[in-house]
Amino acid sequence: MPDYYKTLGVDRKAPQSDIKKAYRRLARKYHPDVNPDNKAAEQKFKEISEAYQSLSDPQKRAQYDQFGDAAFGAGRGEPTYDFGGFDFSSFEDAGFGDIFETFFGGVGRGRRKAETFTPRRGTDLHTTITLTFNEAFQGTHKEITIEGYETCSECNGYGTEPGAGEQTCPDCGGRGERTVSRGMLHFSQTCTRCGGRGTTQGKACARCKGTGSVPRIQHIKVKIPPGVDTGSRIRLTGKGQPGLRGAPPGDLFITTQVTPHPFFERKENNLHCEVPITFIEAAVGTHIEIPTPDGKVSLKIPPGTDSGKTFRLRGKGFTSLLRPGGRGDLYAKVKVVTPKNLTRKEQQLLTEFATLHPEDPRAGMRATAF
Repeated sequence: MPDYYKTLGVDRKAPQSDIKKAYRRLARKYHPDVNPDNKAAEQKFKEISEAYQSLSDPQKRAQYDQFGDAAFGAGRGEPTYDFGGFDFSSFEDAGFGDIFETFFGGVGRGRRKAETFTPRRGTDLHTTITLTFNEAFQGTHKEITIEGYETCSECNGYGTEPGAGEQTCPDCGGRGERTVSRGMLHFSQTCTRCGGRGTTQGKACARCKGTGSVPRIQHIKVKIPPGVDTGSRIRLTGKGQPGLRGAPPGDLFITTQVTPHPFFERKENNLHCEVPITFIEAAVGTHIEIPTPDGKVSLKIPPGTDSGKTFRLRGKGFTSLLRPGGRGDLYAKVKVVTPKNLTRKEQQLLTEFATLHPEDPRAGMRATAF
């Protein structure tokens, strides 16, 4: 006598949800269409289907728990499997719907209108353009070439000759779906001839061959605003693929890619750079010229400036795309450069300077050392 619980791999006190999950998992594994010409898998599928048919019904399950397999009569011969009332759409959570889509072309769920029947907005197009650092800073104009399609001017995107009309689909008789049999399974699938709408088009448009669109090459001038960064997107409305059956076209999305600069590092709208100065300039102070994207500016270095000190130049960064008129800042970090390859005379002068200006920068470190 078969043990239905063991067949499904569940406990005798398992809730109905666990029984259904176990059946989904096993049915997906042993379905005959997943295992063609495999008699063992086919037999296993029959066993798990028989077990599920009994345990999924609370009344039948109660009888089985009390009387075992005898509750359904002995010698009943080859079992039958009634899938009526079982919602195959629930298989989607377990990925089982993909199997039916693969093997049978999709499970019918009532008449569906084909995508080619109702007006449908055109799909969006995506492209990428590369900009230099200065182009992104100042803004620019670019011309791009897009290969795609446009709405057929002869049929206005409908795909048929004007006045050709439509007729009832001869394959499905206007129902939009056909009954398909796969062994013990009987279900409906969308009619492949009419795509589910129940009618077929009249004479196809001579220009577009019934597709509703024709190839095109667009040369589009694009205005790049100042302040874009890598990953910024520019949207051009109506420059995407044409719509279907008179629907509006999609949009064109342009993603910008900005090449890095050898001197400036960008962080959001702010710029960062490192400016070398001599130790004399750091000691006595000076004014130096530093580059900015707007041109050179004068930067005051106060006497006694330490290496690594950062100066902020307001409004010298990138234009903000989100805050009109706003700009980031430029942060210039000075780096004191130690002189190398000193002459004997230079070494003597620096030694005399150290005598005149005795200073121990490590005194505090020694005072706090263990």
